[in-house]
Amino acid sequence: MIIAPSILSADFGRLAEEVERVLAAGADWIHVDVMDGQFVPNITMGPLVVKALRQRFTCPLDVHLMVERPERYVDAFAAAGASTLTVHVEATPHVHRALQTIRQAGVRAGLALNPGTGIDSVRELADDIDMLLVMTVNPGFGGQRLIPSTLGKVSRARRLLNELGRSDVAIEVDGGITPATAGKAVLAGAQVLVAGSAVFGQSDYADAIRRIRSAGDFNGHI
Repeated sequence: MIIAPSILSADFGRLAEEVERVLAAGADWIHVDVMDGQFVPNITMGPLVVKALRQRFTCPLDVHLMVERPERYVDAFAAAGASTLTVHVEATPHVHRALQTIRQAGVRAGLALNPGTGIDSVRELADDIDMLLVMTVNPGFGGQRLIPSTLGKVSRARRLLNELGRSDVAIEVDGGITPATAGKAVLAGAQVLVAGSAVFGQSDYADAIRRIRSAGDFNGHI
């Protein structure tokens, strides 16, 4: 599995140090939550943060655009050094165009679904995505509890992607991922686990990541 700690829960006064520590502790990706105060009720960071991280780190930067009309910002985040750009199906009437723009920029394209959004759009967009992000909380704030019903959506999405011949599309889950929920998410079909306070909110990052990974690793097989 891939563990992607979200810097939304990091100490921004020591961001570079925090990222360095979490990577040394065993993180695979760094997850960057971009919020505009419109699509979600919070404002976070922009391309300059991604650029600063890219200048210092070579790890994959998993950028989650929780913004209205994300296609307007694809070029800026791609130039800043994003490895993956994920856009919400609910955030633009032109999600197909947004995904194509991401791929044309040479970046992996992700599609995100809010907890209340069904998976029907996946059928129409499966050929244009590299990753599917199933939100397991309502986006906007860290530290929320996972919504149990979203795990059923993960399972349905995995089956649908397999039926469409896209077993290569990874499913990412974001929200409420802890050692208590990681195993359930992986059993449902998730390969990428985003964790915020369950990593950055702990005193020992290595132990926190190890506990999440152990919870989702069943005898070495996912």
